[in-house]
Amino acid sequence: MRRDIFQAVADPTRRAIIALIAVQAMTPNAIADNFDMTRQAVSKHLRILTECDLLKQEQKGREIYYSLEIDKMKEIDHWLEQFRKIWEIRFNQLDHLLSTIKNNKNDELAV
Repeated sequence: MRRDIFQAVADPTRRAIIALIAVQAMTPNAIADNFDMTRQAVSKHLRILTECDLLKQEQKGREIYYSLEIDKMKEIDHWLEQFRKIWEIRFNQLDHLLSTIKNNKNDELAV
């Protein structure tokens, strides 16, 4: 069964791994050092993230380095954009409502 990117980022550990790797490419051991779990558990998370194309592997000598696949992250950002627009509209409506309430109170105090 192939997972999609949203299943991958649903797990808090995988989100933490993405945040770590966003800063710099890291080896599995370096990643595992940041978590209180077995290296096998971290490897499972890395495998899922790689299957979803959120991470890419690069062999450097005897080490494998994982780095973030930025283009795949854009897919998440694109999906979230629709909600940003909704939130922006709602915040603007809330701001307008609060301004109206504030103006009404100021008018009442002036009378």
